[in-house]
Amino acid sequence: MLVFVGTGLNQLISFFFYTVLATLGMALFLTGVKMSMLPIGEAIGADLPKHNSLAFISLIVFLLSFFVAMAEPNVKVLIGLINSTLEGSIDNNILIISIAFGVGFLMVISIMRIIFGSPIRYLFAAIYSIILILSFLIPADYLAIAFDAGSVTTGAMIIPVLMGLGIGMASVLQNRSELDGFGLVGLATTGPILSLMLILGGMSS
Repeated sequence: MLVFVGTGLNQLISFFFYTVLATLGMALFLTGVKMSMLPIGEAIGADLPKHNSLAFISLIVFLLSFFVAMAEPNVKVLIGLINSTLEGSIDNNILIISIAFGVGFLMVISIMRIIFGSPIRYLFAAIYSIILILSFLIPADYLAIAFDAGSVTTGAMIIPVLMGLGIGMASVLQNRSELDGFGLVGLATTGPILSLMLILGGMSS
């Protein structure tokens, strides 16, 4: 396609060169994530049940999810887009903390679901019922922003930690299998949606 729109040879060479560099960089990044962050999440998840304290488990899960979400590069990109859309009417720090809080809160609920063995379908049904109700109460533009916040929390940095945390937790609990650790990412993505719906909805009212 680039050839047919009149792109010069130098631009074509530059395009393919930087495409190769970007692909190589992403491959190295994902390899590093797989070798480091996923094992860390599994190790922490496997160790937490040994403390026999729901409060301690909830605190560690929340803090870990909170800070990983704040460090996710996709979140920073989204904040920039939201800031340009809302023309700086809401502080960036509030948006970042809101997204990170939503991830942390839903991760705690997800981990509690694994511990108590609750069916994940009921949790999904309850959360999306709340989202559906809130969607009628906020402007359409804000609704799109809220749902975008859910998608950016599925970045290459946050997913390995969340999945490792859930799989590690499920692997050491009696009467649980590692399959119980799946679904955490889907649940975690609803946290930012809910938190931004509440903040943006309150700002528009």
